[in-house]
Amino acid sequence: MNVVITIPAYNEADTILQVVQEIKKVMSASRYSYKILVVDDGSKDATAALAKKAGAIVYSHPKNYGLAETFKTEIEQCLKLNADIIVHTDADGQYPAGDIPKLIKEVENGTDLVLGSRLLGKIEEMPWIKRIGNKVFSKIISGVARLRVYDSQTGFRAFTKEVASKIEITSNFTYTQEQIIRAVRAKFSVKEIPIYFAKRKHGNSRLIKNPFDYALRATISILRIYRDYEPLKFFWSVGGTFFIIGAAAGSWLLYLFLMYGSIGHVPLTILSAVLMLIGVQIMLFGFLADIMRR
Repeated sequence: MNVVITIPAYNEADTILQVVQEIKKVMSASRYSYKILVVDDGSKDATAALAKKAGAIVYSHPKNYGLAETFKTEIEQCLKLNADIIVHTDADGQYPAGDIPKLIKEVENGTDLVLGSRLLGKIEEMPWIKRIGNKVFSKIISGVARLRVYDSQTGFRAFTKEVASKIEITSNFTYTQEQIIRAVRAKFSVKEIPIYFAKRKHGNSRLIKNPFDYALRATISILRIYRDYEPLKFFWSVGGTFFIIGAAAGSWLLYLFLMYGSIGHVPLTILSAVLMLIGVQIMLFGFLADIMRR
């Protein structure tokens, strides 16, 4: 088995050298043939130089594109390196290199996509907003994928070259949930195993600028997931909201007519009719989107 351990990195000069060295130490003691690939996402520090110094293969973006685009580049480069198994980990050192062989072993045992679950394992430190967000995300992904997933946000995962080549990532924000959903729907096997999640020793998380920013981005991602994978639920929820508001206003106007014999409130009457019409149109669009998705 040719294993490629791939690491996305953006301004991780404080940790990348140690991360690559620890992976080399663990993998050199194993029976696997391996390569380490670092995709430098337009870092402005010495991340790329230090990764090369540590012995990793480095591919650099001309500018910062974000995690999702970096993951797509990782997949492309791993397939060019003839990877049989791809292990994806982070550059900040929070996922211990010692757990990498555990993920590889599960793939060897027949699982197509193995997730290193922090919520099933031990978490040394994680911001409360991120912990709550992970649980909410995981519950939603479990419903959409129809598979119980405890940690859909984990970046620590291993998968086969078939998963890499057949699953297209289209998200421009994060790859984590999309890969799980698409893998399940493509009938690939998915399994979680508990892993250790260490405290970040240098710098701050690239994913959380502040709790409000994280909450906003998480909400947008959840809406996109429902729009793309459960269009009927998404458009019926939105359309149903418009229709109910319009119907509530219409019911009050009907009450006025029955009680007093006249309605008045012409602007409200028009608004009520428009809201119900918009609601019906959005719900019909949901039917169309669901048919097209299938």
